[in-house]
Amino acid sequence: MAKVTVHHVYKIYPGEKGSRVTAVEDVNLEIADREFVVLVGPSGCGKSTILRMIAGLEEISRGDIYIGERRVNDVAPKDRDIAMVFQNYALYPHMSVFDNMAFGLKLRKYNKTEIKKRVSDAASILGIEGLLDRKPRALSGGQRQRVAVGRAIVRQPQVFLFDEPLSNLDAKMRVQMRTEITKLHQRLQATMIYVTHDQIEAMTMGDRIVVMNNSKVQQIDTPLKLYNEPDNLFVAGFLGSPPMNFINGELKQERDAIMFKEMQGGTIQVRFANRPQAREFLGKPMLLGIRPEDIEVAQFSKMGNTTAGFRAIVDIVEPMGAETNLYLQTGAHTVVCRSQRALDHRETGHRLQFELDASKAHLFDPSTTSRVA
Repeated sequence: MAKVTVHHVYKIYPGEKGSRVTAVEDVNLEIADREFVVLVGPSGCGKSTILRMIAGLEEISRGDIYIGERRVNDVAPKDRDIAMVFQNYALYPHMSVFDNMAFGLKLRKYNKTEIKKRVSDAASILGIEGLLDRKPRALSGGQRQRVAVGRAIVRQPQVFLFDEPLSNLDAKMRVQMRTEITKLHQRLQATMIYVTHDQIEAMTMGDRIVVMNNSKVQQIDTPLKLYNEPDNLFVAGFLGSPPMNFINGELKQERDAIMFKEMQGGTIQVRFANRPQAREFLGKPMLLGIRPEDIEVAQFSKMGNTTAGFRAIVDIVEPMGAETNLYLQTGAHTVVCRSQRALDHRETGHRLQFELDASKAHLFDPSTTSRVA
């Protein structure tokens, strides 16, 4: 296997009337040997373009890409020693599963014994041994995706590239397939680069995650570090379901502490005893970010002495079984609380007391969107 290095890479397309459209802007990324890295972001952010440039399917406008120690900017896709799994499977409909998986090996003049062994081994790993004689039209979506992954495995490449491979599957099959791909990475110990717009896939699969927006990398880190210490508003709001609550307010000095007060008569006030970096924002607008699971109905709360209490009207109740999403009206904002209690619609319309874990709250500068450390 090999590491992959993306060094100051740009992708610029010609636009109308001589203009230029930047799809990827100054991306720097180093993926270690045997690492599983996920590129995640909304549609049009440039993540698939980066993958296609690594594969050689898109030309690089500026910068360099290395696979191992070899610069591959001008190397043909077939000579890069990569294997790519596409969103639409890209199987040959007139060929059997065996022939689809073996096709790339036949082009490379492998002998029949080696081809049969590699296809058999890959089919065994993916649990599709009984499907080798079938045509793609006789397979379910999940089975077709396994065949597409199997076709990549038999190549035994230096790098596996996955371009939103699960987006055509139903929810239950997506969960199953992402688990299988994670197990496959552990078994093959291969370098894998995976593109998705689904933040749950990114959080559950990646060793590291590259969060992208508007053609730029926003943050690169481990899933938990991204979740707990987002660099900016976009990362904070993109990761997490339901997403992080953002509350407009102002910072004020109160005795030896800094107090965040919600704007326009809202009920949320949060006292910060030890946030020295926030002092430069005193008297200025500020955004407070808090995840839904860090808010709880006061009578059920076990947050201890770092809590901030506020009252709010329960607008909507979404029972989820073991937990409940509550949509609250504070007077200035709609805030989501993910209660760890099983509540029902009888709470709708009631004004209840809630507690917020101040130690988990983030402060963001609304002018730069950056998090205040």
